[in-house]
Amino acid sequence: MNAFKIHSKDETTDQPGKCYGCRDSTQAPIDIAFAFQPIVDVNSRSIFACEALVRGPRGESAYSVLSQIDAANRYQFDQRCRQVAIASAAALGMDSFLSINFMPNAVYKPEVCIRSTLDAARAHGFPIERIVFETVEGEDVRDRAHLVDIFRAYKEFGFKTAIDDFGAGYSGLSLLVDFQPDLVKLDMALLRGIDTDTVRQKIVRGVIAICNDLGIRIIAEGIETKGERDFFVAHGVGLMQGYWFAKPDFNAIPSIDDSAYQG
Repeated sequence: MNAFKIHSKDETTDQPGKCYGCRDSTQAPIDIAFAFQPIVDVNSRSIFACEALVRGPRGESAYSVLSQIDAANRYQFDQRCRQVAIASAAALGMDSFLSINFMPNAVYKPEVCIRSTLDAARAHGFPIERIVFETVEGEDVRDRAHLVDIFRAYKEFGFKTAIDDFGAGYSGLSLLVDFQPDLVKLDMALLRGIDTDTVRQKIVRGVIAICNDLGIRIIAEGIETKGERDFFVAHGVGLMQGYWFAKPDFNAIPSIDDSAYQG
């Protein structure tokens, strides 16, 4: 069962339409900030999106933050991440897409839980059509149908959707049967050394063909070498992310050296 119950208008007179997560967030919020790692478009040699990666307020590791999350504060943390990521992106003048990771198990009713995100976007003047919500394929989701409902609701609100680490879990292809996101980020384990590994090449070519047929754009995540980059360029994948282009930059948008595109 969900940790928080959604209340209808009849059940809650003081704050109708809200769940316990909205009403009962009495714990002090965890201090967070963000590092941003670009997703580049190698064809236009530009930043397509920046992924918001949670950090501590002084740049502490993601682990130091995520280790504080449990069932009691998951909802509050997920909501705060969205709000701070949007505020930070707006403060930096980000004009690319902003990619935000979300926790499906922290969303109890998409049309209700999204309200604070919409409020943050309006308050900071960040267009919702430039927000991408992504979640990991292998995320411990209690109810797959619930995840699909979240994705569909987000798409109706105008957000872009993405599945991260595609190929790392067991449900990737079957998930695509139920919902076709705008973007799929290939798991970096699939592409490591792909320029010299014929097995990986055959598997990834199959995924590329499927996504092309479904109208889904692929992001090659974790690019670290020229050979890995060149394999995907040769196979028509223009969106990439990884240390070859830029490492995450704390409270800043990294710059991309032109040699990363052509070196």
